[in-house]
Amino acid sequence: MDIYLVIAIFVGALLALGFAVIMAKRVLGFDEGTDKMKKISASIRSGANAYLKRQYTIVLIFFAVMFVILGAMAIFGLLTPYVPFAFATGGFFSGLSGFVGMKIATAANARTANACRTGLNKGLRVAFSAGSVMGFTVVGLGLLDISIWFTLLKYAFGLDPAGITSAMLTFGMGASSMALFARVGGGIFTKAADVGADLVGKVEAGIPEDDPRNPAVIADNVGDNVGDVAGMGADLYESYVGSVISCAALGVAAFTGNGDMQFKAMAVPMIMAALGILCSIIGTFFVRTGEKTEQKLLLKALSRGTNLAAILIAVLAFPLIYFILGAENWKMYFAVLAGLLAGVLIGKATEYFTSDTYKPTKNLAAKSETGSATIIIGGLGLGMLSTAIPIIIVGIAVLVAFFVSGGSIQSPNMGLYGIALAAVGMLSTLGITLATDAYGPVADNAGGIAEMSGLEHEVRERTDALDSLGNTTAATGKGFAIGSAALTALALIASYIEKVKEVGAAANVEAAAKADFSSFSVMNPLVLIGLFIGACLPFVFAALTMDAVGRAAQSVVIEVRRQFKNIKGLMEGKADPDYAKCVDMCSRSSLKEMILPTVIAIVVPVVVGLVLGFYGVVGMLAGATASGFLMAIFMSNSGGAWDNAKKYIEAGNHGGKGSDQHKAAVVGDTVGDPFKDTSGPSINILIKLLSMVSIVFAALVVQVHLFG
Repeated sequence: MDIYLVIAIFVGALLALGFAVIMAKRVLGFDEGTDKMKKISASIRSGANAYLKRQYTIVLIFFAVMFVILGAMAIFGLLTPYVPFAFATGGFFSGLSGFVGMKIATAANARTANACRTGLNKGLRVAFSAGSVMGFTVVGLGLLDISIWFTLLKYAFGLDPAGITSAMLTFGMGASSMALFARVGGGIFTKAADVGADLVGKVEAGIPEDDPRNPAVIADNVGDNVGDVAGMGADLYESYVGSVISCAALGVAAFTGNGDMQFKAMAVPMIMAALGILCSIIGTFFVRTGEKTEQKLLLKALSRGTNLAAILIAVLAFPLIYFILGAENWKMYFAVLAGLLAGVLIGKATEYFTSDTYKPTKNLAAKSETGSATIIIGGLGLGMLSTAIPIIIVGIAVLVAFFVSGGSIQSPNMGLYGIALAAVGMLSTLGITLATDAYGPVADNAGGIAEMSGLEHEVRERTDALDSLGNTTAATGKGFAIGSAALTALALIASYIEKVKEVGAAANVEAAAKADFSSFSVMNPLVLIGLFIGACLPFVFAALTMDAVGRAAQSVVIEVRRQFKNIKGLMEGKADPDYAKCVDMCSRSSLKEMILPTVIAIVVPVVVGLVLGFYGVVGMLAGATASGFLMAIFMSNSGGAWDNAKKYIEAGNHGGKGSDQHKAAVVGDTVGDPFKDTSGPSINILIKLLSMVSIVFAALVVQVHLFG
């Protein structure tokens, strides 16, 4: 039976990648439109390619250094020899996911704009097909990476279940490291360009969004691809593989002493991911809409596909649990349902707070009547309030998953495995969930190309409708990622504690025997200090990334003003701006600014471990998970609401485009840009990377503190 389960996992991976290829061919089969549209699209593609080439060069240096460090630890017996290679493949596949998504997005932008000349439904199908390439590439490569390592470690190297998961957790660290570089760097690029283009173009010069006279407009469109596509792809890849491998690791701990059940517990999340791919593919065929541009109708079109996929995996999960884990563990099915339902509810809550079809965002738009200050205050309050519902949802999901799986305070391992299953359930249909998210930047680019190419007014109306919906689906996608990050982080904290116990037991010396590996109470001052440090980390991280966007945006603002002033005939449309200058400025700034936040995420867990020991690390991980979860939701929802409030005004409400209310909303949207696309989504990577790094360096920390 073992080999059939492994084959099923491979088949799931190949099915996803095959479907991605089919969707890519479908997208490339559409016409790019006029020569001018092709030229603009080529400029965006060239800028995105140049940026990623420079980014990956820097990231390669980091991975080379980490490979040497991990290799040295392996030589001294602190890690298995497979760990450095697993780390490298995790980073490679994470980066590849983002790169493939970016390539198809830059090929689909002009095609989406051209399709919108025919009708809204055709435009949606092109953009959604491009998003599907991203979604199924992420899950396909993720499952392929997992299945290859699982097969090698089990059948080629003959490792036991604990050894397999120990090595596999390391490629989660590689994926998280790559994701953080991609999210932070891409986020800084896209928001620096966006802020610069909006503040000078819309507010100061009073020209439309994506006006070809704006020198930052190409950089803005490039940023959509390197941040919202390439960065998001790497981000969701690490979320996906992190949830699966942490669940596998806890499955091993839950069935200690029973090798056959350990293997089956490891296989369940992988098989569930494979089934989720099948369900997601089926769901994509049900995404279609009419020609009305109402948000509710468009949202219903996308929800039809995602909801069907969720229902299908809910049905298939029961026989999976029943027949693989056995009749005695059938209640774990409710843990999977808890995760699925939590994901749907978090998505609905996010939709409620960020979509302009509901009161919160409409009320936020109304605050523009009294200026930019009130709309900023309102957006901050909305984001803070929006954290309550997801916290309650995740809390209930954790309780349900823990207790239905047979967990107890005295013997928590089965319950922790249930929590990890809930995280996998939440992300099992990531293929289609990510497709609804990734299509947004394609629609945004399509709108820019429509504006710069001078296409008919109704084309821009259709692309704006798709783009506005994309803001909501992007916020929903971030809600899924953040919710799964919280559940996965809890599982990873448990994995860290298990790793510490394992290392201490293996040492088999007097110091290990005397150590209390379960005394992680907040009454322990080391835990408490770690808790405060961890709670502070997301704030420091957000401050660094927000400041980075601010500094980069300042330089773009100054450059756009300079070109408006010095290039004769630019404002009259008789001369072309220097687009390349702004693209280069954003590239240099983002690549420089992305290094410090990422290095902090890797260095701090090691330093805390060496200074405070494993007690301090557990406290740090708990504090970072709690505050990071709240910060990520707050920033993501505030930013999404500000953006859609602006679009609600642009649709003709509260004065419409060009009014004082519109200018106030643009300022609010500008503040929200780094909230929702740089700092917020990066925090969910941060809290998992902290855990991954802690697990990898656990042996070093234990050796230093117990054995000198």
